[in-house]
Amino acid sequence: MFKDKDTFKKFYIDKFKILYGKSIEDGSDLEKYNVLARMIRDYLSDKWYKVNKMYSQKEEKQVYYFSIEFLLGRLLTNNLINTGIKDVVEKGLEELGINLKELENKEEDAGLGSGGLGRLAAAFLDSLASLNLPGHGCGIRYRYGMFQQKFKDGEQVEISDDWLKNGYAWELRKPDKAVDVHFGGKVRVDYVEGRTVFIHEEYESALAVPYDIPIIGYHNDVINTLRLWSAEAPEENFDYSSFRRGDYLKAVERKYSAESISQILYPDDSFYEGRKLRLKQQYFFVSAGLQSIVRRYKKKQHSTLHNFSQKIAIHINDTHPALVIPELMRILLDEEGMGWDEAWKITVATVSYTNHTTLPEALEKWPIGLFKELLPRIYMIVNEINERFCKELSDGHFDGEKIGEMAIISDGYVKMAPLSIVGSHSINGVAKIHTEILKEQVMHDFYKYFPYKFSNKTNGITHRRWLLIANPNLADLISKTIGSSWINHPTDLKNLLQYKNEVSFQEGIAKIKTENKEKVASFIKDEYGWQIDTNSIFDIHIKRVHAYKRQLLNIFHIMYLYNELIKNPNMDISPRTFIFAGKAAPGYYFAKKIIKLINTLAEKINNDKTIKGKIKVVFLENYNVSLAQLVIPSADVSEQISTATKEASGTGNMKFMMNGAVTIGTLDGANVEILEEVGDENFIAFGLNSKEVLNYYRYGGYSPRDLCNREGVIGQLTEQLINGFLSSNNEEFRVIYEHLFDHNDEYFVLKDLYSYINAQKKIDELYQERRKWLKMCVANIAHSGDFSSDKTINEYSVGIWNLKPVIIDKKQ
Repeated sequence: MFKDKDTFKKFYIDKFKILYGKSIEDGSDLEKYNVLARMIRDYLSDKWYKVNKMYSQKEEKQVYYFSIEFLLGRLLTNNLINTGIKDVVEKGLEELGINLKELENKEEDAGLGSGGLGRLAAAFLDSLASLNLPGHGCGIRYRYGMFQQKFKDGEQVEISDDWLKNGYAWELRKPDKAVDVHFGGKVRVDYVEGRTVFIHEEYESALAVPYDIPIIGYHNDVINTLRLWSAEAPEENFDYSSFRRGDYLKAVERKYSAESISQILYPDDSFYEGRKLRLKQQYFFVSAGLQSIVRRYKKKQHSTLHNFSQKIAIHINDTHPALVIPELMRILLDEEGMGWDEAWKITVATVSYTNHTTLPEALEKWPIGLFKELLPRIYMIVNEINERFCKELSDGHFDGEKIGEMAIISDGYVKMAPLSIVGSHSINGVAKIHTEILKEQVMHDFYKYFPYKFSNKTNGITHRRWLLIANPNLADLISKTIGSSWINHPTDLKNLLQYKNEVSFQEGIAKIKTENKEKVASFIKDEYGWQIDTNSIFDIHIKRVHAYKRQLLNIFHIMYLYNELIKNPNMDISPRTFIFAGKAAPGYYFAKKIIKLINTLAEKINNDKTIKGKIKVVFLENYNVSLAQLVIPSADVSEQISTATKEASGTGNMKFMMNGAVTIGTLDGANVEILEEVGDENFIAFGLNSKEVLNYYRYGGYSPRDLCNREGVIGQLTEQLINGFLSSNNEEFRVIYEHLFDHNDEYFVLKDLYSYINAQKKIDELYQERRKWLKMCVANIAHSGDFSSDKTINEYSVGIWNLKPVIIDKKQ
């Protein structure tokens, strides 16, 4: 159906009539989009089936990537490009009077993630397929995702993200593959033929129904699968007798309880029911995923699971899927009848774990009472794992205090990070400095005990989405300059370095950057009414709003610039547009106040005619993948300013550099490796390094009050939070002011402020040297291929999963 544009047009017209019973002329853009997406999915279905059949027949080892998030973004353009049919489709649609871009905009961003964790998972799936590697995803099909962010009087308001209201064209529901997941109840211990048997009784069931999404490799006919699980109620959960008696709520109580599991991403865990739902979610998709994998494995003439780890690798993306470990043990022990030692050996050999945080509060733990009540059999297994591990430590002459610190169950909690470490054969960090902090600080005791388990795998991004899709004009310019080999071999982007001083190439880069700025300026004008100078520096800070990501540091610099312009409106600076985007967790009051502060400052600055438009501030609502694809290509400056030691890696830094932005950043996460790659001359570094930060945490010696008393400029900026400068309500931002001093500026915002201001002055100076700036832009693009997820996945494949690429016979 995609052989040529005329064949495509015929199939498209026929498909439209079949689906909607009317002509294309009478159809809406949404209907036109749905027809095109259905055609592509139908076109892929046969290939998808053949690839899965080939994996089974050849008994290829496969990896299953378990993640609580998969932030896919829109798939239409991605799938058209990867299948190689975009040109045919675009030309065919054009002859039918249909604009492909308008159809692309009708696709909802799938509400399956909230940030870097989910975007990384999506990038890894893309790279697995594009590298001919048999790898699949396993997650949850959230009905409402996280939330849509709106601003009311400058404050974040959360509304439901009804992303499935029009269905999702890329998914395929497979009710015949559904499995039961059990919660609560009790475990009866029995003895059968000389062995102990554990029988789970009186449990509550949820039916896990899979929805499969094809993950298409780039021009290689590989189609892997992202399987998402939706929670439904088994038929018996409808209480007919209660309904007959008129007790309608009781009749559907169990139904709603089951379906709530897959309603939203990250339910509020500040209260008991929210914590319980989170734990339910984590066990739900882990149990469903493992049951499905085991069933498929045994269907391939494997009567037992004794060689399971030789054919199956399971990777857990942070600790949310850590229950893979006791659940696999449950299947091996209770369903396969194995002994503990063999089951444990298989489990550890199968599972690998990526850690994404150094923040203690982000290392998950569950109250024993909650865990035991909700997952009684799983608790028994975790408890046995813990007792055996603690005995092993005791036999190794660890003292009681150290054993308590390393225990999986201690101080009234079941701790997911120790469980993930003990039950995996591989633990990796996601940037060199992050891995070193894990080994030397956060997980030091485990590293000393299991040194062979730890390694680094620096995160990466899919260059196909962030160049080919997000910035097609730049991608075309690159291919015309150095050829298209970089699409399959992203490190070939380094061939651009020979053109970094060539004026015509620099001007090509500059022209594309201006065009991208014009798109963003038009978007801002339409959505917010602000007029943006496209000749200004686009200084962009887009990421989740959190104290350690230091949006506040950026705000203080903007306030500093504003104060200077108030004193001297004719000050000679390059005009600058500061663009923010990002969501705050609904229960994170401090972060939501930061959003209010940015919007308040934007209103004040943007309406002040005395500063002659030299600076503007805009906070874009509802940050998602599609918004990122619009904004990132327009950036001149990439703000990567987290407190050193706090950001595990970051991937936004990589997306920006790939699109020619210059990073201003701390020596944190992957920033360190970006700096090493591009060189000091192409990266603006500032602030405390990790060693200095850790020394202050350990030994003290820093007082923000003393700093404010000593440095008048910093003191003025903090006082402006509460003296009426920003708002007639002096108390509006007192929580931010008090947080800085009551918590001793725990993220060193004020300590790094002068260094940050000076780094920003350096940016202003460099930007005015056009040739030098454009040379920096080219250098960043050229070195960005080293941060492709293709490279990262190759390292995982060889170093952790032991996968081999498959060759697709295109004649089949």
